[in-house]
Amino acid sequence: MDAGDAMESGQRAALLPESHGPKTEDDSLQVPLLKDKKRSGSKAPAIVLGFECLESTAFNGISTNLVVYLETVLHGSNLASASNVTTWYGTSYLTPIFGAIVADTFLGNYNTILISLAVYLLGMMLVTFSAFLPATAALCAAGATCGTGAAAAQTVAFVGLYLVAVGSGGVRSSLLPFGAEQCDDDSAADRERKAAFFSWFYLCVDFGLIVSGVLLVWIQQNVSWGLGFGIATACIAVAFAAFVLATPMYKRRLPTGTPLKSLAQVVVAAFRKVGMKLPADAELLYEVSDKVDSQPKIAHTSEFTFLDKAAVVSESDLEERPEAASSWKLCTVTQVEELKILLRLLPIWATSIIVSAAYSQMSTTFIQQGSAMDMHIFSVPVPAASLSSFQVLCVLTWVILYSKVIVPALRGFSSSGAAGEPSQLQRMGAGRLLMALAMAVAALVETKRLNAAASGEAINIAWQMPQYFFLAGAEVFCYIAQLEFFFGEAPDTMKSTCTSLALLTIALGSYLSSLIYAVVEAFTATAGGHGWISDDLNQGHLDYFFWMLAAMCTLNFVVYSGFAKNYKLKTVLS
Repeated sequence: MDAGDAMESGQRAALLPESHGPKTEDDSLQVPLLKDKKRSGSKAPAIVLGFECLESTAFNGISTNLVVYLETVLHGSNLASASNVTTWYGTSYLTPIFGAIVADTFLGNYNTILISLAVYLLGMMLVTFSAFLPATAALCAAGATCGTGAAAAQTVAFVGLYLVAVGSGGVRSSLLPFGAEQCDDDSAADRERKAAFFSWFYLCVDFGLIVSGVLLVWIQQNVSWGLGFGIATACIAVAFAAFVLATPMYKRRLPTGTPLKSLAQVVVAAFRKVGMKLPADAELLYEVSDKVDSQPKIAHTSEFTFLDKAAVVSESDLEERPEAASSWKLCTVTQVEELKILLRLLPIWATSIIVSAAYSQMSTTFIQQGSAMDMHIFSVPVPAASLSSFQVLCVLTWVILYSKVIVPALRGFSSSGAAGEPSQLQRMGAGRLLMALAMAVAALVETKRLNAAASGEAINIAWQMPQYFFLAGAEVFCYIAQLEFFFGEAPDTMKSTCTSLALLTIALGSYLSSLIYAVVEAFTATAGGHGWISDDLNQGHLDYFFWMLAAMCTLNFVVYSGFAKNYKLKTVLS
């Protein structure tokens, strides 16, 4: 919408600044790629996918069985080990938001990945080294004083783990957009390749889960922790070398600057004009012409009307010459709507934290529960952490069920054909319900396990499979839809940032899980008694803990449903 069309005087728009969108100051930065040569059919996306297979194998080679390592080798308690794992895991998903800001503002995706890989590799080497420290476990098992050796191993391990958290965060924030930008949007074939790239990238993440859950976990618990961690470290080293060697193939996008400045301008401009009255016609609010600024325009909405004052044109705005005008005084409708989008996303985003807190049990209490069972399936020993590989297979099963069974069935019941497919908001709601169901099933299994233990028996670890199955369904419906939803709703200048915000819920969920552990311990382990999460699970009540999470997830679904029902999707005008 052109400001000149909305004003009575055709000269007014010319007196206003030409554009106040979140664009870079240097016009040269608007050139998207450093190299003009088009690379349709480039092998770079395939290299990125291979890189992700190795990176996912390395990260999951550390994280999948970490709670067991902390308990058996570093001699932590069940509660402390679970809390340490969730805190570290949360940090690993907190760092991508900082990585995205650094990549967008200063370094670009390529340089961010390169620096992060160096930190990542150093951290993996330290974690591996901690497993080779002199006979820590053997000394403690023999009853010798193990304080010094254990403390050294713990220090090295945790320094390494948090270096891995920083390095993996930088890679995680930049690798997906870096791989996608290797495809040329001007080519129809490359656009199809880009759509396929996102699906293949997700499968590569799952590949790492399967390899770590089946191979590395078995090596760690049956051969050597040092060898298992060493193989994971070798994966990062190979990925690092391959990434650097393939540098001539890459298209590298320059950093475009942070969108945070644009959002701050809206807030400042709105407060500056707090006393001004909004026009009755929203078309009188300031916007620039497509001829001046090719950035897509977002339609005005009636929510958060106070922010609209940032786009009210005052007399001083009209009197200032273009070179003197400041976007800290006047913002476009599109700028205002970008901030409104983030505010509308906030409640949806917040409800994902509870889902992530429940999801993090797969790496902690699920493994502890499985370790207290008969860990044999068809006489084959199965480490508790290896069921994470079964969960990955369940994810693939849910993907097939969704596309081949659920969607066609819903379309059959709908008179509108393709419109019968669930929306992203509906899928996220279904994921929240499935998470509550997964926690309820885990509680029922734990009750059965406790009853069997009271009789001196042990139930088979296969009883855990249903809870992993429903957890996988929650992941498919919630997390995948959430990434698509945040990416689709985000303004063009904030795609990476909003995607990182979606990942941030996993971090905050892990932190929340650690907090829940502490609260449960404080209220249940009183008077010297066993708490719900006891070192001896047969003396605790892990089933009560899972029932509590099921109730939290159910309440979270109810709250989410209210927000989702009233959510207004963005409308792009051009």
